[in-house]
Amino acid sequence: MSLRGMISLASPGGQRRSWPVQKDESMNEIRYKPIGVVHSPFREPKGTPIQPAGAKGINGTVEIFQQYAEGLKDIEGFSHIILLYHFHLSKGSALIVKPYMDSKAHGVFAMRGPSRPNPIGISVVRLIKVEGNRLHIRDVDIVDGTPLLDIKPYVPEFDIKEVGRIGWLEGSVHKLSTSKDDGRFTD
Repeated sequence: MSLRGMISLASPGGQRRSWPVQKDESMNEIRYKPIGVVHSPFREPKGTPIQPAGAKGINGTVEIFQQYAEGLKDIEGFSHIILLYHFHLSKGSALIVKPYMDSKAHGVFAMRGPSRPNPIGISVVRLIKVEGNRLHIRDVDIVDGTPLLDIKPYVPEFDIKEVGRIGWLEGSVHKLSTSKDDGRFTD
């Protein structure tokens, strides 16, 4: 490990304390291998719903690679699952971006579009049934052929939080059901 600097924080009593911050060389690059692939009716990003809530009733499947199929044990007990995937068609990653549902530019970390420093997507979808290594899902907002990185069960007691603010989306969230990808992040 190499020393990167110091971090200094104030304690609740107002006293400051400093700690060395180290950077592990393994933090230079992180690699993941897909565990499967998502299949959907969307052949390209353009025209794809931008969130599962805008994809109501759209069916798809998740094909889990055989070496990971055993990990699906007991997943059929959940009505919804969280899919983490790689936006494999995303081009570039500007830090200031104009999102789909607003005419103003915002920081990439204040939006959920596919153009990001690490193009990781997340969708909560309905699990319809499990057939071997294939999951049948609904409310799919993912392009066909998207590499799947992970699956997690959706548990309302873990995942639903009461929120007081939704930032710039406050005036735009009503556009969700009609908003589709217009190709801006892959052109």
